[in-house]
Order: sequence, then structure tokens, then C-alpha cells
Amino acid sequence: MQLAPPLRIFELRRHGWLATGLALAMIGVAATESIGLMLLAPMLVALGESGQGMGGGLGHAGSIPRWLVSLGVPVSPGPLLVIFVSLAVLRAAVMQARTLLGQSFEVSIVDDLRARAWNALLRCDWRVLAAMRQSDNASLLISEVDRVGTAINQAVAGIAIAVTLGGVGLAALALSPRIALGMGLAGLVLLLAYRRLRSNARSLGEEMSKAHSQVFSSVHQGLGALRVIKSFGKEGEVVSELKQGFASLRAAQRNFLMQSGLGQAGIQVVGSLVLAACVWAAIVWKLASPVTILPIAAMFARALPLLGSLQLNWQTWAHCHPAMDRTLALIAEAEAAREDDAAALAPPPFAKAITLTGVTVRFPGRAEPVLQNVSLAIPAGRIALVTGPSGAGKSTLADLVGGLISPDDGTVAIDGVRLEGGRRRAWRARVAYVQQDPVLFDGTIRDNLHWAQAGASDESLFRALDDASAQFVRALPEGLDTAVGEGGQRLSGGERQRILLARALLRSPDLLILDEATSALDSDNDAAIAQAVAKLRGQLTVLIIGHRGALQEIADLIFNFDNGCLASAANREPAD
Repeated sequence: MQLAPPLRIFELRRHGWLATGLALAMIGVAATESIGLMLLAPMLVALGESGQGMGGGLGHAGSIPRWLVSLGVPVSPGPLLVIFVSLAVLRAAVMQARTLLGQSFEVSIVDDLRARAWNALLRCDWRVLAAMRQSDNASLLISEVDRVGTAINQAVAGIAIAVTLGGVGLAALALSPRIALGMGLAGLVLLLAYRRLRSNARSLGEEMSKAHSQVFSSVHQGLGALRVIKSFGKEGEVVSELKQGFASLRAAQRNFLMQSGLGQAGIQVVGSLVLAACVWAAIVWKLASPVTILPIAAMFARALPLLGSLQLNWQTWAHCHPAMDRTLALIAEAEAAREDDAAALAPPPFAKAITLTGVTVRFPGRAEPVLQNVSLAIPAGRIALVTGPSGAGKSTLADLVGGLISPDDGTVAIDGVRLEGGRRRAWRARVAYVQQDPVLFDGTIRDNLHWAQAGASDESLFRALDDASAQFVRALPEGLDTAVGEGGQRLSGGERQRILLARALLRSPDLLILDEATSALDSDNDAAIAQAVAKLRGQLTVLIIGHRGALQEIADLIFNFDNGCLASAANREPAD
């Protein structure tokens, strides 16, 4: 099998002891089975000499292995059968150990791989991460990594079978080298003949990966647009699209099963013919005595289903291989764009101003820069408003000053300290972000607030809620322990946004970014949030991204953007 990819995901430090134990168990199973098969010849001799239905005609001292004679084991039915049964019991125990070790090995690698992929995505540079299709990432983390587990399982099973076949082959060589080599060569040719079938299995595996992505994309988009689907009456079309995705998935699965079945049937038929031909040749050309031919025939009758299983393992491995390629490619892409570690760096102190000097930001696939040669300053403690048409670069500006991205040209600095490398990531600890689409996690209001400050007291939580004009929480029957539902669906839009603001304030940030935070709210909620934000003037710096609403009225510094450029900047006396 092609073993390079598993070696790339295999880490000796984490999985080495499991691999060692698994290898020893494989060898133990092969050894006990091959020794048991080798005992067939001396048992036939013993039965022949004892005259138990064999007529004494099968006795042949040369068929007794030298190792058995050297151990002083009596060549009689009783002792040999005791050894045979003991080997069977030992083999069963070792097989159980091999099964458990194999499962632990598979789970260890898959869980480690999934955690590595998730960690790589979380630590990936924002621009690279934002350009990815998140439905594809969800498909990979949930489905494709499990297919990697299937690939590992098949690789382990295939290696175990290969080791067992090796043991059977060695036992056959000990009895008759010429017959064993002939049958072994035939088995190798048979496996090589299935190369095209394994190649087809890989192609079907790629189709399977695409079908999985299509299904996840349909489900992901559909669940996020249920209101739109129902309002436009498109339920039937959405169901039809999902059915088509599953139809492609089932077609790929069915084609693989059909080819696997044909492969197994071919091995059984051709293998049986090869076995019969070898036994016939051995008898006609007198290559070995009957007492040797019968055990060898039994060995290769045992080897034939093993050979079929090995082919199936190999074929299934090829089928799952694209999932491994996709997983490793995602990890490589995300890790290559990994942000610098900020563990050893302190956030830059902020007492004067955030300054942008000659900043330009470009995104792949866009001919013009999103921001072009922008220079501005946001004084500490002020409320700044960024306005402009959609696509003018407002949210990109927020990502820059919030430390999510770095400019392609120019600099972003906090009190003269440039936000670069790990310091940019460290600065994010002093920034709180409230976006247009409220992101609340399934749990209670307390759980969501604790995201900003784990273990904060109820007094601190209520203080932040009051500062965010979210006093409604005090009137709820369960207060802080009120369940918000998935995405905060049990709360109104205004309630969600005020809890988000409270969560942001609980972090005691130096910079608060409100990105279209009230654009979807009614005038009362808009005014309530604006009133709460106005009280923060002088305590922290606020950057508001917005087209309209009450938040615009409280700004004392306005930056107007157009087509990625700073069109104008103005100071004004804000309305209280």
C-alpha cells in the first residue's frame, strides 16, 4: 500500500507505543497461525503411524519439522492436538488485543488530526480564513476526517493480513519451497492485476469527497436561510437540491461497492483455479508427498480469503485516500498562514491615538485594493464614525484597527507602536467587537457573558448589562440563567445586541468596535444602544461602522470612505 500519507500524520511521540504494541500483536497472530498450520503435517504422520483410519500409509519422518523434534515433543495425536488447541486459544487472545490496539491507534490518530485541523483554522490569519468556504471546512472536520479514520483502519487491517500471509508463506516454505514459491508468485501477480481497480477506487473517493461537500454546503446554506426559503416558497427546490446531492453521494458509494464485489469474486475464482492447478501439478510431477501436499493445500485455502481481504483493504484505502489528501492540504494551508504567537508579548499601551499611515489592503480576486493609501488618526477616548457606501472598505478598516489583519502596504500603530506579528494578536486582547449579526452561543445569558471574563461575579455581570442598557435581564424570571437558545433565538434582535454590548464591555477594552451593530434594529433599540455607547466617551475609544441610525449622532469624529479611499474627515460637536 501507499504509506507516505499515514507517515505524515503519524507522530511517534503520541502514537509510538500503540504502533509498537500493534506490530507485536500482528506478529503474534501470524506466528500462532503459521505454527498451527505447520503442525498439520506431523499430525498426519502421527495419525498414519497410529493407524487411525490412515492405514499407516502416510507416515513420513521427513514431514516432521526439525524444531518439533528438537523440542522433544512426542509425535503422537494427543500432545500435538493439545499444542494445536493451545495455539488457537493464544491466537484468539492476541487477536483480541490486536483489535483493541488497532481501534485505539485509529481513534488516536483521527482525534489528533481533527484537533490539529481545528486548531490550525482557529489560529489561521483572518484574511486566509475568511476566504475559505466554511461549509467545506465543516464537511472536512465532521465527515472527511472520519473517512481518514476508515483509511487508517484499512491500512492497519491490510498490514495485519500481509503479516499473517507472510507467516503462512513461511510455514509453506518450510514444508515445500517449490510449491510455496509458485503459489506466492501467483498471488502477487493477482494483486498487481488489480491495480486499475484500485485507481478507479481513488477516483470514486474523489467523487465521494465532492458529493460530501455539496451536501454539507446545501444543508449549511439552507439552515441559515430558512426564513428566506419559506418566504419565497422555495421549499421544494431546496429539497430537490439536497436530494441531488445525496443521489451523487449514493451513486459513488454504489459504484465502489459494485467494483469491490467484482474484485472479490475475481480473486475467489482465479485463486481457486491457481490453487487447484498447483495441487494438480504437485501430484502429477511428484513435487511433494501427500502428507506435505495436504497441509500446503490447507495453508493456501486459508491464504485465499486473506488475499481477497487484502485486496479489499487496499481498494478501500485508495477510496478513502482523497479525504486524507484534503485534510492534510487544509492543515498545511492553515498552518502556513498561522498567526505569530502573542504569548510572550504584552498589548501595546493605548493613551494617545491609533494611527494609519499609507495603508493599502488587497484581497485575492479583486483588481482594485479594498483600501488604498489611507492615513488617519483616531484619538484615544473619542467616538469615531466611519461612513460610506457598501464596499467602500469600512469593515476592512475595522479589521485593521482591531488587529485581525495586517496591511499589505503602510503601517497601523498604537501610540507609535506598530501592530505587527505577535503584537497585533496581543492587541486583540484589548479590543471588543460587536458585529451586525449577533453571535450568541447556545446556553444561558451568564454563559455568554463569561466568554468575555470567565468566572466574573454576578455583580460584575449586572454592571456590564446596565452599562449596555440591558436592564431587561433583571426582569427575566430566570435572570442570568435564562437560556438564549441556539444563536440567541429566544431573544429579540435588540436584546441580543445589548447582551453582545454587555459582553464586550465586560472585557474592559481599550477599543470598542461596532460594525453595523444597530442596522437591523428598530428606532427604540437603536436609541437605547446609542445612549449606552455615548456614556463611554472618555472611558474608552469607540469605532462605529454604519450608514445610518442614532449611533451616528453621538460621534465626535467622522471619516467618510468611498471606493477604498478616505474621502473626508471631520470633527464635530456630538449630540448627547
